Amino acid sequence: MPAWTGSLESRRAEFLRGFLWPLALVVLTPPTVVVLWETCRYLGGSLWRLTTADGWDVIGDHFPAPTWTAAGIIVGFLAFEALLLRFLPGRHDHGPVTPAGQRPRYRLNGVAAWAVTHAAFLAGSYGLHWFSPGVLYARFGELLITMCASCLVLCWLLYLKGRYAPSSADAGANRTLVMDYFWGVELHPSVFGIDLKQLFNCRFGMMGWSLLVVSFAGYQHHTTGHLTNALAVSVLLQVVYIVKFFVWEGGYFASLDVMHDRFGYYLCWGVTTWLPGVYTLAAQYLTANPRDIPAPAAVALLVVGLGAIWVNYDADRQRQRTRRTDGRTRVWGRPPELIRARYTTDDGRTHDSLLLVSGWWGLARHFHYLPELVAALTWSLPAGPGRLLPYFYPIFLAILLVDRTGRDDRRCAAKYGPYWDEYRRRVRWRIVPYVF
Repeated sequence: MPAWTGSLESRRAEFLRGFLWPLALVVLTPPTVVVLWETCRYLGGSLWRLTTADGWDVIGDHFPAPTWTAAGIIVGFLAFEALLLRFLPGRHDHGPVTPAGQRPRYRLNGVAAWAVTHAAFLAGSYGLHWFSPGVLYARFGELLITMCASCLVLCWLLYLKGRYAPSSADAGANRTLVMDYFWGVELHPSVFGIDLKQLFNCRFGMMGWSLLVVSFAGYQHHTTGHLTNALAVSVLLQVVYIVKFFVWEGGYFASLDVMHDRFGYYLCWGVTTWLPGVYTLAAQYLTANPRDIPAPAAVALLVVGLGAIWVNYDADRQRQRTRRTDGRTRVWGRPPELIRARYTTDDGRTHDSLLLVSGWWGLARHFHYLPELVAALTWSLPAGPGRLLPYFYPIFLAILLVDRTGRDDRRCAAKYGPYWDEYRRRVRWRIVPYVF
């Protein structure tokens, strides 16, 4: 236990934030994600039944164990995505300047990698019959538990690498070993020239999400001979959202996850296990509990969901284009309103940045989160009103994004100082204009 200093109140707060809270998350989140999957598959998505002795008997009877087959699928998929990231053609781009004054370098070939990955999966299942199209759903439990176990080990390796062989000057230890493990030591770790955040966040997490829901649809069609329109709508909206992510991949490297969050359990386990286990809950539920919805409802959800995804993309594109052109562009038909901010990195160098205060970014400081929440809701609504569990992801996302806006505001205030004060004065709302 570290010898914390300061007042009793500050030591208690640091003990909670730097030790007890991250330790609790490391202990509790792995079984939680597995139990959520079991509840969808074996308890009809009923959280109420989960509170009964009978429900826990079912959970215990079906609790998965790690398997070598699941490990082979995971390692094979990771290696395949690493090869695509490393060798598939694509232009290079640089992320924002880090606190140590460095700029990480990325290869932008996400759309091509998505196409190759899904073509390979469909060819292997429907064309060559090497495996069932529903293999990922059929083995989802063992994949989750195997990923849980292997990622716990992987995060220790990331800790050791960050302490003894860091990739950049942005590495740094925290106050406790638990926090080092949970939050991570390195900001931008790389191995063999591959940025691990890009590999795991984008190509393992997001690409895996897309493959999973496609396989869920394949499982339902393969086992029942019918693909319900509820699952079709949910899967289609998720896949379009993920393809949009890869179109926008270069912008992701300017997001909070990449710029500020180190690569430890919080991110690594989050994108490799929590993401596939939780973000797919609506599709998991609809695969295990097939239902069709009225055609007008299906069309309405598609229209609203696709519209929300487009608005989310357009908002990010506005900001990217404005910064790429140094403001020499048009936003909603007019020259953009800007704040030209300056900030200083830890190496003493001063840098310039543009804060966009018109277009979508004149409505709210994090307006792009609103259509993201709407999109998540539209691919969950096909599950209907009977169960709360299919809506776990949009509820979790709302909590996550509200917390993220607070963290982002504090970091931007520390980074930009009076420029950020001016931005908050001109753009009052955080996410929902005139509400929050």
